Amino acid sequence: MINDLSETLRALLDDPNLASAFPELAAAQVVFDRPAEQFKPSQTTVDLFLYDVREDMELRSNEPTVERLNGQAVIKRPPLRVACSYLLTAWPVGGGELPLQEQKILSQALMVLARHPTIPPSFLKGSLAGQEPPLPMMASRADGLKNPSEFWTAVGNKLRPSVSVVVTISLDPFAPETAPLVVTSDVRVGERTSPGETRLTAQTRQDIFRVSGRVTDAGGAPVAGAEVALKGTGLRAEADADGRYSLGPLAAGTYKLRAQTGQTVKEVNIVVPATSGNNYNVQF
Repeated sequence: MINDLSETLRALLDDPNLASAFPELAAAQVVFDRPAEQFKPSQTTVDLFLYDVREDMELRSNEPTVERLNGQAVIKRPPLRVACSYLLTAWPVGGGELPLQEQKILSQALMVLARHPTIPPSFLKGSLAGQEPPLPMMASRADGLKNPSEFWTAVGNKLRPSVSVVVTISLDPFAPETAPLVVTSDVRVGERTSPGETRLTAQTRQDIFRVSGRVTDAGGAPVAGAEVALKGTGLRAEADADGRYSLGPLAAGTYKLRAQTGQTVKEVNIVVPATSGNNYNVQF
């Protein structure tokens, strides 16, 4: 995935539409080599060296997403948000006043990257295509390379001007987990046995239930908008687009569940709370 990010940045800087406004940048090749002393390109080059990869702790999330699929809850952990830091340098070849050429190419690359707070979807390559949320990008980040002289000493080269480019991508190393959908929720209320305990006294304890189910047709397709009621309780609900409904609060017991769509009616007996293997689904 990180290599796809590098190809994405190359596509941004190699965009043919830049040729008229940024001719020097358009004429340069884009590479990703370590800018060591041995790095001496034979043609004008823009080098994007990836020097740091780390999790962006400010964007960390612990909230999973839950999707309903085929009667199961699919639980997905949030992805890692990883900041990839590049050092952008310019290496002109030929012509006069190479330092000025270097500065011109750097300024053009900075202008191109700084105009995009997030990378446009049309430039995304490989696994990054369609990635959500959009990839934030910061060029010339203030807290980028802390000590440039130490960096250039470490790679074995002389100090030269550079631009720090940081892009945050999402990495999803976690496999989704599946679990049964909740059909009965139970809230217990009453007086505590003592102020320091969570147990409730048997005399005051009450169990308040809420039930959930799904309304489908004979072929198993959801029946959106179906009216669902528990006879004798006054509780009613309307099935959503996936045919799901929820009713409560109610006490434990046996009830008659009534579902209706148009002139079609179906009644089933249910027990609250549901026994193992049972649910509150209704199929016409």
